[in-house]
Amino acid sequence: MSPSRHSLSTVPTRVRVPTDRHPGPQQFAAIAFARPTVYVTPKDGKETMVSSSSKLSPAIDLADHDGGGAHTRPSIDQAREAVRTLLRWAGEDPDREGLVDTPDRVARAYREWFTGYDEDPVEVLQRTFEETDGYDEMVVMRDIRLESFCEHHIAPIIGWVHVGYLPDKRIVGISKLARLVEIYGRRLQVQEKLTAQIANAIDEVLKPKGVACVVEATHHCMTTRGVHKTGTTLVTSRMLGDIRTDPTTRREFLSMIGPHSRQLSD
Repeated sequence: MSPSRHSLSTVPTRVRVPTDRHPGPQQFAAIAFARPTVYVTPKDGKETMVSSSSKLSPAIDLADHDGGGAHTRPSIDQAREAVRTLLRWAGEDPDREGLVDTPDRVARAYREWFTGYDEDPVEVLQRTFEETDGYDEMVVMRDIRLESFCEHHIAPIIGWVHVGYLPDKRIVGISKLARLVEIYGRRLQVQEKLTAQIANAIDEVLKPKGVACVVEATHHCMTTRGVHKTGTTLVTSRMLGDIRTDPTTRREFLSMIGPHSRQLSD
């Protein structure tokens, strides 16, 4: 039996990825039915395979988009004092000349980095267009720049997002797809959740025949600390509807987004 529109496979899939290039369509196709599937491509000559079969919620919660539930935001003064505390804990003097303005800069940077908590992804997608002269082929936007932070270490996640959908009478402005990525990216994230959120939002709001989202990113929480594995790329995918169940449609999407030669550090 084919998976339903929102079902998630619990069978992990391992994919061996060449170290000299990003995965191509055939490799993506091999993982399309495992949700989510993750693999790492180190550049040190070793191939590391990682598969995740953990389930993600297939539905988007239309009532709560902040990811953390109701809470009271601290004042700017409290944020500045928190930074001063961290500077002291690191062994620094927050009152020295070079650091005296750092708490304010960090607090303002956090407000910019995490504006996604103040925006509604559903609202962004709700303005759609039906005057398409019968257009019913794939709509794909690839190489959308991703700048996010991991929720475990608040370390940068830098990469690219490729999004596609198969319209069912309605399309959305192309800038809205990039805006959707930015809204979810400007929150504390894990890549698997981010991938699912982007695909689920498009599916719930546009009601297309199919949706696909592939994310390729470098995680600084493992390149600048911990295992210090530089040159690694984490790839996750989420496919729904016809793009998931129809192999021809899935191959069409994968052929449109890759293979890529772009380096994540560009």
